[in-house]
Amino acid sequence: MSIPFRVLACGAALLGLGAGPTGAPGYHVAHTFVLGGDGGWDYVALDTVGHRLFIARQNRVMVVDPGTGKVAAEIPGLDRAHGIAFAYETGHGFATSGADSSVTMFDLTTLHVLGHTTVAPDDDAILYDPATRRIFTFNGDAHSASVIDPASGRAIGTIDLGGGPEFGVAAGDSKLYVNLEDKAAVVEIDAAAMKVTRQWSLAPCQAPTGLAIDRVHHRLFSGCRNQLMAISDATAGKVIATEPIGQGVDACRFDPGTQLAFASNGDGTLTVVHEDAPDKFVVVANVATKRGARTMELDERTHRVFTVSADFGPPPAATPEHPRPRPSILPGTFALLVLEP
Repeated sequence: MSIPFRVLACGAALLGLGAGPTGAPGYHVAHTFVLGGDGGWDYVALDTVGHRLFIARQNRVMVVDPGTGKVAAEIPGLDRAHGIAFAYETGHGFATSGADSSVTMFDLTTLHVLGHTTVAPDDDAILYDPATRRIFTFNGDAHSASVIDPASGRAIGTIDLGGGPEFGVAAGDSKLYVNLEDKAAVVEIDAAAMKVTRQWSLAPCQAPTGLAIDRVHHRLFSGCRNQLMAISDATAGKVIATEPIGQGVDACRFDPGTQLAFASNGDGTLTVVHEDAPDKFVVVANVATKRGARTMELDERTHRVFTVSADFGPPPAATPEHPRPRPSILPGTFALLVLEP
């Protein structure tokens, strides 16, 4: 996500298609918790050990109890907050700050800030790779990934990606996969060697953002801005299927327990795709969420999906510098939506 808040022109909302022939669960918004607070938002990350949601909010990270919607704490000191990752063996969390090219390291128990590390311009998505026990940031403007030691918080390497990265995933075997938004491609990274090993086109996908992985069947799910989900065979390095999704996608997730892939769309829909077989996929629902709910997180244990958005007012008057201004966010309306099957 190249900016923390991006409102896209919304077309007609897609209609829910129901459970379909696969018998996939019928997702719906079960709870809406108003969190309030000023500023835009970006990634949502689930702390599976502490059972907390971490939500990037412009200049801070909100820490929320997903069961009650109570805001437990806020981690301050960010500038255009983007992504959050957790390194449980060191007890540290990490958050990217795209405007000042820094990564904030914080204590997972106390949530106190422990330090800041400068990486590269427009650090955006971030992940922890369990195979190499390293943190990786994906830096959009710099066309690179930065590698961080999760114990010390120090930068230990840089990987030239050859394009502007968006979201990335870890395969669990020291391979990472990352969407290149400007090239409509996926790159494979050897996380141990800290180098790119492969790249393949996602055509007909355009401007891929969100990315999810089925680690058992080696399938990648790329959310594309031309309203497609491009599904790749990561072993063969090629697209094997596409499925239609909503407008303004910014995140994807895959649930191995239900074989469902999700795309959260800024037009106010959550597209649900079932993996009937490793080479057969079908859209089983387009669930109504909320306009602007373009990022999300999945709890694989409960199968709940979490997304966030707010209410919007009219956009300000256009100017030569801003010919298409974004709608204003109505104060105090930022909310967490919990979807259940």
